[in-house]
Amino acid sequence: MDSLTAKREKLLSLIRGLGRCAVAFSGGVDSAVVAAAAHEALGDGAVAVTGVSPSLPAGELQEAQAVARAIGIRHEIVATEEFQSDEYLRNAPDRCYHCKTELYTQLEELAERVGADVILNGANADDAGDYRPGMQAAREHRVFSPLLECGITKAEVRELAAQFGLSVWDKPAGPCLASRIAYGEEVTEDRVAMIDRAERFLRERGFRQVRVRYHKGDLARVEVPADQLDRLAQEPLRGELVRRLTELGFKYVTIDLLGFRSGSLNAVLPVEKLLA
Repeated sequence: MDSLTAKREKLLSLIRGLGRCAVAFSGGVDSAVVAAAAHEALGDGAVAVTGVSPSLPAGELQEAQAVARAIGIRHEIVATEEFQSDEYLRNAPDRCYHCKTELYTQLEELAERVGADVILNGANADDAGDYRPGMQAAREHRVFSPLLECGITKAEVRELAAQFGLSVWDKPAGPCLASRIAYGEEVTEDRVAMIDRAERFLRERGFRQVRVRYHKGDLARVEVPADQLDRLAQEPLRGELVRRLTELGFKYVTIDLLGFRSGSLNAVLPVEKLLA
């Protein structure tokens, strides 16, 4: 038995032993693998739950619904209200903690209604080495991370997703839109809508992996993979990008020459914050 097969069997056995479960399900590859494993292990004893708010990119709910149908798992939708939280809106480095606290509170209420014994999330082994305040919220709400528990890395998650036949096996990571707003700049519905439309503009032009970061003064910092920077900077696309983002409300449009980096806004955080 190879290592990945052993980890898959361990994942299924682990989930089977937890009892009925509710999976925090964004529709991304990590939570999709957990949902697929939960459905295989528990059948009707598993339910996938997607939280919906203005910070969810357009089209993500529909894709999550399609993935849930393909898996065959029951799918529930809950409206989360993080935009009612002053702590979330002020966008300190612990913003994600307040967002996940709201999500897991909603999931706890749903789990009680449907008779689930445990809540699962999609955190994997690689997440343990990054700054993720949402993990604290998971611990406080006793949310279990089966991929992390089984030592399954992001690369292995993608391999498992392909084994499960999931269409999202190679889907780029897609964190919430608020994660694009520089710390200290208020999270507003208008700003996340600007970001969503700007990123959609770029995806429609063939950029699969893209971030439009919002900085003070309505400045957009556009990240695409380094090997695609030249294309983005060439006419007519450069001019189209400037015109579209200006129409959306950005006053300045910049291209980050370092290229796409997941979590690049964390670069401004002090080392002791990252270590904590």
